[in-house]
Amino acid sequence: MPQKSGLGRGLSALIPGSETATAENGVMLISVDVISPNPRQPRSIAHPEELEELTASIREHGVLQPLIVTVGESAGQYILIAGERRLQAARLAGLASVPVLVRQATDQQRLELAIIENVQRADLSPLEEAEAYRQLAEDFKLSHEEIAARVGKSRVAVTNTLRLLKLPDAVKNALIERRISEGHARALLALSLPEAQSAALRTVLTQELNVRQTEELVRKLSGEKPAPKPKAPPPPDMVELEERLRASLGTKVSLRAGRKGGILTIHYYSDEELDALIDRLVK
Repeated sequence: MPQKSGLGRGLSALIPGSETATAENGVMLISVDVISPNPRQPRSIAHPEELEELTASIREHGVLQPLIVTVGESAGQYILIAGERRLQAARLAGLASVPVLVRQATDQQRLELAIIENVQRADLSPLEEAEAYRQLAEDFKLSHEEIAARVGKSRVAVTNTLRLLKLPDAVKNALIERRISEGHARALLALSLPEAQSAALRTVLTQELNVRQTEELVRKLSGEKPAPKPKAPPPPDMVELEERLRASLGTKVSLRAGRKGGILTIHYYSDEELDALIDRLVK
């Protein structure tokens, strides 16, 4: 059964399959100088070490997967839809031209396709992904459900990612610089005030807390009491003794062991029952 692509309407036609750079399948070589960046590119941060690795690979093997472009406003000019890192690396590797697929795409499709490509390659940081979703929601009036359908994510995942934009700058910067993970950031969102989130961040960084420890810190700062530990079941010999006493006295009996000795509780439900119990115990 073919897998669901999760692409929006019309986007599947823009994404290349297993094309190679031949004229027969629509791939053409164009100069890197005539390609303008995608104004809707959600990726704003390129980590130098990752770009260096890609540059070395392209220098050795060339650009194996075509970039996707659309025709620009000026003749002979193109706008990049997908492949921003490959274009940067190709320029750094000294390539004069790169293989491309030319597609017709609206402004919205350029954004959607850039998101899809980066999400599938895990190239977007959490905040870049959140900002891209925000553009789809505010600029193109898409609901969270519609965004989720276009990028192949659940609605809950889209909503939770968008919530990261509400974090104070200190937490955002720590996330961008990879000093905390997305899990840390989500935990800090449980604090209602930005000042509290920033203060908790300082504790997380100073004490090098993991995500679970951060969640515990947030619960303490929120005034939440930790869930009580489940009581251990009584030992079998204690249960058997309680049952023997109940059978002998004809009423509910409970035993609770302590460090030294314990407590025996005998229940009665009327004065007559109490008198009968006293008679039996005194005898």
